Amino acid sequence: MNAHTDAAQVPPMPHDVVAALWRDAGLPDEALAHLRLDGAEPVLPSSFAVGTAAQASLAASALAAATLWQCRSGRWQDVSVDMRHAITEFRSERYLRVDGGPAPELWDKIAGVYRCGDGRWVRLHTNFPHHRDGVLRLLGCAYDKAAVQAALEKWEAETFETAASDAGLVVAALRSFDEWDRHPQAAALRGLPPVTLERIGDAPPQPLSPPAPSASADARPLSGVRVLDFTRIIAGPVAGRTLAAHGADVLLVTAAHLPSIAPLVIDTGRGKRSCQLDLRDPDDKRTLHKLLHGADVIVQGYRPGGLAELGVGPEAAARARPGIVYVSLSAYGHVGPWAHKRGFDSLVQTATGFNQAEAEAAGSDTPRPLPAQVLDHAAGYLLAFGAMAALHRRAVEGGSWHVRVSLAQVGQWLRGLGRMPEGLKAPEQKIDDVADRLEAVPSGFGMLTVVRHAAQLSETPARWTLPSEPLGTHAPEWLPR
Repeated sequence: MNAHTDAAQVPPMPHDVVAALWRDAGLPDEALAHLRLDGAEPVLPSSFAVGTAAQASLAASALAAATLWQCRSGRWQDVSVDMRHAITEFRSERYLRVDGGPAPELWDKIAGVYRCGDGRWVRLHTNFPHHRDGVLRLLGCAYDKAAVQAALEKWEAETFETAASDAGLVVAALRSFDEWDRHPQAAALRGLPPVTLERIGDAPPQPLSPPAPSASADARPLSGVRVLDFTRIIAGPVAGRTLAAHGADVLLVTAAHLPSIAPLVIDTGRGKRSCQLDLRDPDDKRTLHKLLHGADVIVQGYRPGGLAELGVGPEAAARARPGIVYVSLSAYGHVGPWAHKRGFDSLVQTATGFNQAEAEAAGSDTPRPLPAQVLDHAAGYLLAFGAMAALHRRAVEGGSWHVRVSLAQVGQWLRGLGRMPEGLKAPEQKIDDVADRLEAVPSGFGMLTVVRHAAQLSETPARWTLPSEPLGTHAPEWLPR
C-alpha cells in the first residue's frame, strides 16, 4: 500500500484486512469463511482507522487459534469479533481497576512532549528509572517538567534525539509523514508486511496432538503448547496474554534487576505464570536452557541482539530446540539504520508522523497522540497471530521459524488502512461507556476490573484460567502436558 496516498484512501473492509494478513502468513483460505466481524468505524476520536486495526489484528489471532483447533480436532468453529469491543481491549490498561479504585500510575511525571530551541518537538519516555535518570543527566537539569523544558530550549530536536539514542535512551523527534517517508529507516521498511515469517532451521513436522476425549471440556487450541515470554510493557505481554487465552502454558521470565510498570504487569499477567531468572548467572542460564528444550514458542522484546548476546538468539534456539517458533518484537524493524534503536509505542507514533498528522487533522498546533497505544496492542495480537501461524506451518511442513513484528511496520500497516476525515468527531469512551465489556476477577493484587477478551470462539471460548500474580511468584518449570 502506498503510504503517500493515505490521506485520500477509503479504509478497506476489515474482513479484507484480515484476509491480507492471512494470505501473507501462508494460512488456509477456507478458515476465512468462519469469521464474522461486526461494527463499523469510527469507534474512537481519530482520523485513522484504529477500530479496523483493532478488530483485524485481534480477529487474525483468534482465527489462527481456530485453525489450530481444526488441525487438532478436525472441526472448524465460528469466530466473531465486535469492533467496539476490540478497541476497548486495545485500551485495557486504561480501564484497569484494582479493588474498585484506580490502578497504580502508568506515566512518569516528566514523560511527554516538549518544544526545543529550534521550534520543533521531542517526546521523552521516562517511565523506567534508568531512562529518566539518563535524560536528566544528558540535560543537566532537575527532575521537574519546567526544568526539563528550560534545558531543551538549548537543543535542536533531532540533535537531542540522536544524543539520547547514542546514550541508550528513548526519545523521539516529531516528524511529519513526509519527513518520515524521506528517512532512511522508512525506506528500509517500505514494502515489508506487518508480520514476517521466516524458516530458520530444519525439523520434521510436529502436529499438535488431538484433544483427549476425557479433557474435551477443557481443551483449547493451544493446550499443551509451552511459551517462554521474555517481554515487558504492552506489545509482547499482550501477545503472551493472547496465547494464554487460547490455552498455552505461558511462563513469563523476568529478573529482579529489570524495571517494570505495575499496572501493565497486572493487566497483561492474566493467564500466565511468572518466574525470575538472572541470565547473567550461570545457574539461572542453565535453568533457562532446560526450559528452552521443552518450549514450543519464545516471545521476546529485548533490544535487538540482547538475547543473542546471552546465547538465546533465534539461531541458537533453533539449534538447541529444532522446531522452535521464535517471535521477535522490535521498535523500528530488523533492517535499516534504526534496526538497533530502542523505542516504545508513543515514541514510534511521534517519530513516524502519526502525532503530527493527527494534530493537523484536529487543527491543533501541538502533537496529538492516537487515542490508544494502537501500535503496541496491534503488534501484540499480530505477534500472537504470527506465533500461531508458525505453529501451523510447523505442524504441516516442519521447520524452525522466526516471526518478526515491529511497531514501525505496524504503523506503516495502519497508515495503509487510510484516513477518516470525520473520525475525530467520534465520542470518547469512558469506563462507564464500556461497562458491558468488563468483568471482575480475583488476582494476587486484589480484585481486578478488566476487559474481557473481544474474540468469541463458538467451541473453545477464550479465557484466562490463572490470575495475575506478582512477578516471580512461580518456579521456573513447565506444567505437565
